[in-house]
Amino acid sequence: MFKTLQWEDWVGIALGVCLLASPLVLGFSDHSAATMNALIMGTILVLEELLDVYIREAAEEWIDIIAGLWLIVSPIVLGFTSLMPAAVSTAAIGLLTVLFAAWALSPLDETIRHWWHDHMPSH
Repeated sequence: MFKTLQWEDWVGIALGVCLLASPLVLGFSDHSAATMNALIMGTILVLEELLDVYIREAAEEWIDIIAGLWLIVSPIVLGFTSLMPAAVSTAAIGLLTVLFAAWALSPLDETIRHWWHDHMPSH
């Protein structure tokens, strides 16, 4: 049910947890659209990283890219651009989600992973 987590999974979990906490921490829990968006998308980011959903790693990163793109545009689509803490945090987490997923899909990530495996002592 649970998978072995890679660095990009841990980043996705951290971003999801930040998104889940943002309504309370940043004080916009009284705005229903922004709060529901943060709770739903934060849950998706965390669960998608934790659960072994029997999809290839590349497909998982594409799901992250789609989720991140939604987070970037959701303040506009859901109408909370004037609520700065919600809009900025949501878009920033979306941007980071896209960037880290794109990095994980890049050939450089695989090169670094192989180098790390070959040069670091195993436990």
